[in-house]
Amino acid sequence: MKRYCINLDCSEHQSKHLEGIVSGRVSKKGTFYRLSDRRYIQRFKCLVCRVQFSKATFAPDFRQHRREINERLFLFLGSGVTQRRAAILLKTDRMTISRKIKILGAQSKADHQEWLEERFQDKPIRQIQIDDLETSEHTKCKPLSVTIAVRKGGREILDFHVKRMPAKGLLSKVSRKKYGPRKDERPEGWDQLFKNLKPILHAEALCESDENPNYPKYLKRHVPNAKHVRFKGARGAIVGQGELKKQKYDPLFSLNHTCAMLRANINRLFRKTWSTTKKVEGLIDHLWIYVRYHNAVLVNPDV
Repeated sequence: MKRYCINLDCSEHQSKHLEGIVSGRVSKKGTFYRLSDRRYIQRFKCLVCRVQFSKATFAPDFRQHRREINERLFLFLGSGVTQRRAAILLKTDRMTISRKIKILGAQSKADHQEWLEERFQDKPIRQIQIDDLETSEHTKCKPLSVTIAVRKGGREILDFHVKRMPAKGLLSKVSRKKYGPRKDERPEGWDQLFKNLKPILHAEALCESDENPNYPKYLKRHVPNAKHVRFKGARGAIVGQGELKKQKYDPLFSLNHTCAMLRANINRLFRKTWSTTKKVEGLIDHLWIYVRYHNAVLVNPDV
């Protein structure tokens, strides 16, 4: 990996963006010992502007404390471990875990976008399945909808969006009385989902879903020639478990199996749990971490 100067005004930094290469005017300048992970890190010096930097400057964990726990925390968060238990296992503070989730979430999102471009830019996806998974923030009176898109057959999670929605059924009156009217933000999520999928979808892609009447509208808006097929919902295999179906052949198996894995591997999505989402942003960061873990480790271990 060639290094470039970190000084924005230096010609060596500009050459990285304009030409894609470095002229070689960045030299080594000794090493330093990093106590956190007990490693020697190479230093560099720009021969043009004399600015010094190191190999760690280009790393995603630059200037992080306890960077040695990042990899294990990534695995824990994709394997049903709570934040409190992760703090105990990693011998750190809960606030450290909370801050790490924000960092790992942003990094996982960037890695996922890069992975989508590399894998599907030249080979557009022909079949996808979409559905909404429901959870809540703090209380069941504040439900959330997680719209998920999965590639049929491969079961890779392509994109998701978390939006607020009004409570339904017996909780609707209680929700309005305690928290007031709750805006339905799901249409914004559906629209953004298909907008994000457009670059990697084939012009005549096939989209499969349940009988939700809203999906075709937003699909046609962004992918006009795409086809949409709806299937009637079936009873869950276990009482209270809506993802895995009782029927012998499930036409939406790729999607339902993936949603079941979300329920099984993200503690705050467990069917019976005392861990709940306190902030929507925290759920989004956790989902991005799991999406990267799901696609890279569980579904495609060689990616």
